[in-house]
Amino acid sequence: MIGLEVHAQLLTKSKLFCGDSAAFGADPNTNISPITLGHPGTLPKMNKEAIKYAVTLGLALHCDIEQQNYFARKNYFYPDLPKGYQVSQHTTPICKNGRVRIKTGEIERHIRLNRIHMEEDAGKSLHDVDELYTAIDLNRAGVPLLEIVSEPDMHSSEEAFAYVTELRRLVRWLNICDGNMEEGSMRCDANISIRLKGETKLGTRVEVKNLNSIRNVKRAIDVEVERLIDIVEKGEKVLQQTRSYDADNNITFSLRSKEEADDYRYFADPDLTPFNITNEFLQQVKESLPALPEELEKKYKTEFLLPDYDAQVICSDKALVDFFEAIIQHTNNYKAAVNWLMGPVKSYLNEKDVDMYSFPLTPQKISALIQLVDDGKVNFSIASSKIFTALLTEPSKQPLQIATELNLLQESDSGSVEAWVNEVMAKMPDKIKEYKSGKKGLIGLFVGEVKKISKGKADMNLVNKLLAEKLN
Repeated sequence: MIGLEVHAQLLTKSKLFCGDSAAFGADPNTNISPITLGHPGTLPKMNKEAIKYAVTLGLALHCDIEQQNYFARKNYFYPDLPKGYQVSQHTTPICKNGRVRIKTGEIERHIRLNRIHMEEDAGKSLHDVDELYTAIDLNRAGVPLLEIVSEPDMHSSEEAFAYVTELRRLVRWLNICDGNMEEGSMRCDANISIRLKGETKLGTRVEVKNLNSIRNVKRAIDVEVERLIDIVEKGEKVLQQTRSYDADNNITFSLRSKEEADDYRYFADPDLTPFNITNEFLQQVKESLPALPEELEKKYKTEFLLPDYDAQVICSDKALVDFFEAIIQHTNNYKAAVNWLMGPVKSYLNEKDVDMYSFPLTPQKISALIQLVDDGKVNFSIASSKIFTALLTEPSKQPLQIATELNLLQESDSGSVEAWVNEVMAKMPDKIKEYKSGKKGLIGLFVGEVKKISKGKADMNLVNKLLAEKLN
């Protein structure tokens, strides 16, 4: 039985309760103020944008939104939280229930959510900066987080992998978190227990903290499940623990015995007023929601008749969807638009290690390339290998202009094409005999020769048609 707690750092400019910058990568202890440092007499003030982001994610995940909210103090010692407590939500999480759709292989199911709540992040302890001391960087202290808590609905590391992948896609889609697990802006804790088949009571739970990549979520769960099964099969008792994962050695190790909620001594924060989410605010957020991946996948499969795989690839990234939608404003050849994005465009992005936002060509240029192929002026091979490549170096030019300048336009005049076909056939009388005796695969040889002598300019559809007529 697996339940996940995913922390997503929100893309607000400032922290949750003060105006200090929430940007990643600044020099240590520069994004701080008396409020971040927890000085006596300082008063926090709520970040309205963080509340909006929380409601946005809640609506996208079909949650019930709690309109009457307050923050609580969660009291425990954290060396990198100067106040000595963390401000979080306990009894009134801003979002309740909800679900996340996952797909593993051909099986699609929904993972139930328990809640989504807001809280502030802690700072960062650095143990390898000084030989004698632990250093503390408080830039991250007070940065707004959403904690997304699932029910223990997952039963394999593959399902957990799919769940975190889907959550990361969604927070990026909504532009509320960059999902960068390596920089810590998305982190995952896995709660794992095992039980015999047929048993209804949950087993003793172990929590593996701070998993910093989707791959490590999968690996850590596999290792921990194996460890728990081994303990039970030896007749030993599973201890409720908080553990960490050592990715280098692929093992988990104990950090501490697990605290219960009582240990945190929650109480309403007296410095922060309760806040009310109005119906008007809720409606505004609903109206600002973009079309979601699940909805678009369905549309692309039913209306555009795209294969399941194509629809899933296009909907894997919001920037890709936006580019695709812009291309199909200028062409109805949806499949060609997908092929260009999944082929030449994706290859360029991978080669340059950039995202869709850095792609130098406009959607109109890609639709113009599609039109060139659809009109029979060039074939896809020429369009993708030569015209597309030339466009990348001269993005201000039009595809037709480049095709003309490079003398790449296909020859569709039947007289010219027939002359090339006749020339090839005249050179290969032996191959014609072999073809007529049953070696039909030789058609490719004739086509290749025509392509060679025409320098790729012959209309291949016409070439195939003429060859078929003459050889048969």
